[in-house]
Amino acid sequence: MTMDHFHEEVVVKHNNTMNKIAYYVSWIMLVFSGAFAMLQLQFLFAQFNIYSLIITLISAGIAVYLFLFHDRLLTEYEYTFTNGSLDFAEVYNNKKRKSLGSLNVKTVEAFGKVASGSFQRYLNMPGIKRMNWFLNRDAELYYFFFSKDSNKKMIIFEPSEELVQMIKQYIPRGVYQEN
Repeated sequence: MTMDHFHEEVVVKHNNTMNKIAYYVSWIMLVFSGAFAMLQLQFLFAQFNIYSLIITLISAGIAVYLFLFHDRLLTEYEYTFTNGSLDFAEVYNNKKRKSLGSLNVKTVEAFGKVASGSFQRYLNMPGIKRMNWFLNRDAELYYFFFSKDSNKKMIIFEPSEELVQMIKQYIPRGVYQEN
């Protein structure tokens, strides 16, 4: 009987006070710009004016944009590890979940700390696509370097020490970059 290795973690911003303030301000702006657009629309029906039309469209556009994207101000990342497969997802305000992709850690060419010298070597390669899936710049960040469909890619993320130890069990020998 083999035991499955499963670990799930959610990465939240350590200090998200400004994000929360921006989130609540966006709600206020959304209501204000939506109400203003409705008011302008009434004036527009009473007497057509090109300037009123422009102001109405801008106000309505701001309200729609804020409605569609204000949840992104409260973003979290979710890492799910299952027997060597690591799934990444972005979660907006604990409501909307966007899958970022999966990675079989057995196929990576390099794994290590962002603070190591090997990170800079891989980062400076020409044509590399970098994906930043972390929230806290002051956290201990790690990277994966791999090739997919002849494209060089790098994922930068902030796993816990427990997740790092699980990953090390599944990556091939010599892939973990100490320095």
